[in-house]
Amino acid sequence: MTESAKSVAEQTEQRLEKVAENVRKRFDRITEGKFTDKIKNGRFADQVDDGVDEGRAEAKRRNQGGSER
Repeated sequence: MTESAKSVAEQTEQRLEKVAENVRKRFDRITEGKFTDKIKNGRFADQVDDGVDEGRAEAKRRNQGGSER
């Protein structure tokens, strides 16, 4: 490659690295304020699915020879 082609290639690579870094920063900023914060703040901790617990209890009773309810 000629010197000018190498120079253009290096400049392009540097620009792409900057773009990639900006995309990562923006993605982190966007996602940080939403789902991650909700998890950290325990947003989903108080949501209980009673249906799962009831299903487990019924299966346990059936396996022990008891009635379903």
